Amino acid sequence: MKLTPEKLDDLKYDSQGLIPAIVQDVKSGTVLMLAYMNREALEKTIIEGRTWFYSRSRQALWPKGDTSGNIQKVAAIYYDCDADTLLVQVHQTGVACHEGNFSCFSRVLADNGEEISSNWAALSWLEELVRERKATLPLESYTTYLFSKGLDKILKKVGEESTEVVIAAKGGKKEEVIYETSDLIYHLLVLLREQDIELNEIWEELINRHKQE
Repeated sequence: MKLTPEKLDDLKYDSQGLIPAIVQDVKSGTVLMLAYMNREALEKTIIEGRTWFYSRSRQALWPKGDTSGNIQKVAAIYYDCDADTLLVQVHQTGVACHEGNFSCFSRVLADNGEEISSNWAALSWLEELVRERKATLPLESYTTYLFSKGLDKILKKVGEESTEVVIAAKGGKKEEVIYETSDLIYHLLVLLREQDIELNEIWEELINRHKQE
């Protein structure tokens, strides 16, 4: 990304030289976390293309994911109409929260009983998990086994799981259809990673098809 100093001058930092940054997963739209940046952290974020924040407790800069590996690759940075809050859209690797949750906002304070779906976030998390498995190839991992066997094995599993979905649907048992479809989606994500295809590319294709209707 290109650093534009004059735009940084337009931002309104607080008395400590900080500005709040809302971090959002660009694929799912899930709000991941709220952190703070000073000008140096923002500059490093823009230059390096990954998030840097300022720790108010340690009074020091810190790169997100430097220890855990759950880095955030920056897609875009926006600021609001008052120029005092940032929105940082990222490609989240793994989870954002130190408690192991995809989003830091996992605790309910109040709601009206309406079920709010986080399905797309879960799918994005699974995609990142498959990506991480291919990169690290941990022992005793089924995903590692598939990648080590190569494309033919992955294609065979996709074919088998597709057949299982058909059989389950033909049998008319909803629970089995859900179970087998879950297996199929997982193996499709493995195939997409093997082919170096992002899930976001599938979403874009589906959106383009809808626009053409």
